[in-house]
Amino acid sequence: MPVATSARVHPTAIISPQAYIGEDCEIGPFAVIEGRVTLGAHCVIRHHATLIGPMEMGEGNTVFGGAILGELPQHLKFNGEETRVVIGDHNVFRENVTVHRGTTGRYETRIGNNNFLMAGSHIAHDAIVGNHCILANNALVAGHCILEDYVYMSGNSALHQFCRMGRLSLLSGCSASTKDVPPFTIQQHINHVCGVNVVGMRRAGIPAAGIDAIRRAYQLIHRTEKTLPSALMQLEADLGDVDVVVEMISFIRESSRGINIADTHHGLSGNRHAA
Repeated sequence: MPVATSARVHPTAIISPQAYIGEDCEIGPFAVIEGRVTLGAHCVIRHHATLIGPMEMGEGNTVFGGAILGELPQHLKFNGEETRVVIGDHNVFRENVTVHRGTTGRYETRIGNNNFLMAGSHIAHDAIVGNHCILANNALVAGHCILEDYVYMSGNSALHQFCRMGRLSLLSGCSASTKDVPPFTIQQHINHVCGVNVVGMRRAGIPAAGIDAIRRAYQLIHRTEKTLPSALMQLEADLGDVDVVVEMISFIRESSRGINIADTHHGLSGNRHAA
């Protein structure tokens, strides 16, 4: 059992001989580290947390009590294949968070850096989480989903399998989406779009001109009767030199599940694909 000399391991913790515990890690009472788990330096695994390999975890992560990371996927066709969880640096996993390893569909579940997963949130098999994402209490990410950087999922929100949330998008509390959520937009209820994440964009340092351009893009896509292909063509003509608009257009064009059009303030409904 390779444990760095500077690591502090409680005598009641159970650590697999296949595990590697990095420098200055802290393993709390009754924590379980099972199988091939690699912990980078300065990780803190609190009491009663469970890590199951194959798993690679970077530096400076904190895992709170009752969290279970790396357990088998909840997938009826999974047959015990060699899959894993890969976690970056400086993430926080609060109480009872669950992260499941991949299936043969992608072979790994991947979480980036500086994410904050609050109590009871769940990342399912084959999901990819970017950087600086926040999942509030009991937020649920289904299998094969992708969260780009700075996504915010509010309490008791849910994302359907194979869906994608763009950068700085937000899903409101007790809401769900069965379609892709474009960058910089806010959704609430079930598949309803309600506005632009202006606060998040400002905090991310996006200039006022970029925010105004996204507001115009939102109005054109969600508050007119234009077809989606027609709206995107007009956006390219009017705002095709604005980087955040280009990001939004590219996201929508690449979407395989389509996006939600229903606007809670305007009465438009339905969902559409770019082509």
